[in-house]
Amino acid sequence: MSEVIHLTEAAAFQIKDMMEQNDEQDAYFRVSVNGGGCSGLSYGLSLDHEIKEGDAVGEQHGIRILVDHESAPILTGTVIDYKQSLLGGGFTIDNPNAIVTCGCGSSFKTKTKAGTPEKC
Repeated sequence: MSEVIHLTEAAAFQIKDMMEQNDEQDAYFRVSVNGGGCSGLSYGLSLDHEIKEGDAVGEQHGIRILVDHESAPILTGTVIDYKQSLLGGGFTIDNPNAIVTCGCGSSFKTKTKAGTPEKC
């Protein structure tokens, strides 16, 4: 799993906090790629209680992570961080496979996967 997703300590701290606030401490953190978004693909970040067939399972900084087998090649080398600013905070995703990203930062396309863009 470490070769697919790298979760920073700041991101892990924020995920743990969200899990505690929602009484979801036993959940997995699922990272996926979905069709849609301005550039054709978008990231999915969610809590899940079920390991599905083909999921890559790992743990970093005490967070159990799931990535489905279709998303794994697209996400290989991706760093998920959490940044705090004066206007609030949010997750940042740095995917070395993305060749085009939308201004929103959550939509992208890769050399081999373009998806179907939506209007922004």
